[in-house]
Amino acid sequence: MSQKPQKANSSDVIQARYDKLEALRQAGRDPFVITTGNRNVLTETVKNNFEEYENKTVCVAGRIMSKRGKGKVSFLDLHDKSGKIQIFAKYDDLGEEEYGFLKKWDIGDIAEVTGFVFRTQMGEISIHATAVRLLSKSLKPLPEKYHGLTNTDLRYRQRYVDLIMNPEVKDTFIKRSQIISSIRRYLDSQGFMEVETPMLVANAGGAAARPFMTHFNALDEDLKLRISLELYLKRLIVGGLERVYEIGRVFRNEGVDTRHNPEFTLMELYQAYTDYHGMMDLTENMFRHVAQEVLGTTKIKYGELEMDLGKPFERITMVDAVKKYSGVDFNEIKSDDEAKAIAKEKGVEFEERHKKGDIINLFFETFAEEHMLQPTFVMDHPIEISPLTKKKPEDPAYVERFELFMNGWEMCNAYSELNDPIDQRERFKAQEALLAQGDEEANTTDEDFLNALEIGMPPTGGIGYGIDRLVMLLTDSAAIRDVLLFPTMKSLDK
Repeated sequence: MSQKPQKANSSDVIQARYDKLEALRQAGRDPFVITTGNRNVLTETVKNNFEEYENKTVCVAGRIMSKRGKGKVSFLDLHDKSGKIQIFAKYDDLGEEEYGFLKKWDIGDIAEVTGFVFRTQMGEISIHATAVRLLSKSLKPLPEKYHGLTNTDLRYRQRYVDLIMNPEVKDTFIKRSQIISSIRRYLDSQGFMEVETPMLVANAGGAAARPFMTHFNALDEDLKLRISLELYLKRLIVGGLERVYEIGRVFRNEGVDTRHNPEFTLMELYQAYTDYHGMMDLTENMFRHVAQEVLGTTKIKYGELEMDLGKPFERITMVDAVKKYSGVDFNEIKSDDEAKAIAKEKGVEFEERHKKGDIINLFFETFAEEHMLQPTFVMDHPIEISPLTKKKPEDPAYVERFELFMNGWEMCNAYSELNDPIDQRERFKAQEALLAQGDEEANTTDEDFLNALEIGMPPTGGIGYGIDRLVMLLTDSAAIRDVLLFPTMKSLDK
C-alpha cells in the first residue's frame, strides 16, 4: 500500500486533489510513474490543417484548462505550447472506468488524449476522445479563470503560473527567443563568429559599474562577476579572429527599476578594420532586419510612440544635442571652472572632481536624453567618460563613440576602440585615481589586456547592446521584468 502524500496545507481544495492522487495510486494509475508520452501532433497543427486531419486519429497532450458538460458527455480544453483544442469525451466511447477517471480530472492536470479529429455542430474543430491518460496531477489549483494571475509581484515570482494563465506573456518570451535567434542569423551572415568568455574574473573591467564579489574556494582567491564582455573579446581581435560576438549574462551591483536588473543579457561585438561609423551602419541594418523578421514590419509601436526602423537613424553629436535642448554651447566653454559655473547657473548637480567632459554628459542626461525618442545616434562623447575609446584625431578632448537612443533609452554603446597601449595605460591610471577618490564604478588596470594591446590590435569597431531593452521595445513591454523569465526579486523572508 502506497504511503499517503503529506498535505500541502489545510485547504479543502488542495486536500481533495491529494485524495484524488491517492485514489489513483490505489487503482494502480499513479501518473507520476509515467516516464513519457505518445503525443504525435500539436493542437495548432491540427487546427491549421483541418482538411488534412479530419477523421484521422491523433494523439495530443497538454494541460487541462477548462471542463464542462454533464452526465455521460464532457468537453475539455487542452492547452499545449502551440495553442489549445477542445476535447469531446463520451461515456459510451471510453467505458465506465476510463470515463469515471476522466470526470475526476482537475483544471491544471496534464493529460494525453487519443481520438479522431472532427468539427462540432457549432463549427469548432475538436478531438473525439477514444483513449485518455493522466500524465501528471496538479496538486494546487490555478488562479480563477476569469481573473487570472494579476498580482504583478506574484507573476514575477511564479513565472510558471504566469505563463500558464496569461497567453500574452508566453508570446513575449517566444518573441524574445526569436529576436535573439534573428540577431544571431544576421551576424552569422555578416561573417561574425559567436564565442564565450569568462564570467568569473579577477578584474571586472570594460564598463562603469560596481561588480558583485565572490570567493573561489579551491584557489582561495576573491573573484568578481563580469560587468562587461569587452576586454576578453578584444583579446580575440588581437588573436586574429577579426569578427566576434557574444550574447551572455553580465552582473552589475546596482539598483532595480523598470529598465535595470542586476543580471541582464548583453551582446557585444567587435570588428577589425572598421570604426564607429561602421558600427552605426551595422546597428541600423541589424535592427531593421530583426524587426522585419520577427514582427513582419520595420514600424514598431511602444505605448503611444511610433518608430519606423526603415528610415535612416538621426546622427547628432553630444555637444550639439546639449546645445539644442539646453541652449548651452560647450564649444564656447574652455575650462573646467567655466563648465562648473554654467552647471550651477542651470541647476545641474555635479561633484567637485568632475571636469568639463563629465559636466557635458550631465547636461545631456538632464536636458537632452528624454528627447531622444526616435532612433538617434548620439556621437562624439567627452574623453573623461570614455576610458576605452579612441580619441578624435581633430579634437582629442572627444572620442569616437556613440550611443543609440530610442524612446529616450540608451540601446547600445559603441566605440572606435582604443588600440594604443600607452594611451590605454594612462586611461587606466586616470580610472585608478577616480577609484581612489571614491568612484566605485571606475575601472582598474588590467595588465594582461595591456599586454594584448602591446602585441598589437588592428583598428577596430566595437559595440554593446542591451538585449532586454530591445526586447522591451519590440514587444511593447513596460518593464524589464516583463521580458526576463526570472527577474531578481527581494526574498520574501526579508
